[in-house]
Amino acid sequence: MENLLTKWYNVVKSGKYILYLIELIKMQHFIGTYECKADAKGRIMVPMPFKKQLAAMMQEGFVLKRAVFNSCLELYPLKEWDALMGRINKLNRFNKKNNDFIRRFTAGVKLVDIDASGRLLIPKDLIVHAGIEKEVVLSAAVNIIEVWDKQSYEAAIDAAKVDFGALAEEVMGDQDEVDLS
Repeated sequence: MENLLTKWYNVVKSGKYILYLIELIKMQHFIGTYECKADAKGRIMVPMPFKKQLAAMMQEGFVLKRAVFNSCLELYPLKEWDALMGRINKLNRFNKKNNDFIRRFTAGVKLVDIDASGRLLIPKDLIVHAGIEKEVVLSAAVNIIEVWDKQSYEAAIDAAKVDFGALAEEVMGDQDEVDLS
């Protein structure tokens, strides 16, 4: 605890605390997992708790893309997408692996909106990629929302149950301190 207070004191002393607080305010972290249905045209009604969380971002729009590691889709608020593209844009385009990564990462990316009725239209190619039929799960994943076919989601959750405790320890166990800088 003392180390955390020392770090916070150094942030305040340096004058960076305003920037730190602004970044905290700008961050969007979604909460919840909800089931809904896709209609024949690929539209899903966004559940009310997510509509409330997304309300401030409706004007800017969203980006929908294929997930890297799973057969699901990822819904990015445009601001989050722009920040990610800023990082990707720093990659050296004269490196073949970087070009290949960028091409594959952005394959199938679509700008989407949530209409006045609260529906999200999922383009046909992304429906096919994610195997979405009728039952859909929208699941918060920190700053994005994952869009899953319900059966695929349940299978992914079941597969992750193998030893979640060991995974949690491996991923989060060595994080003893919070870095405020």
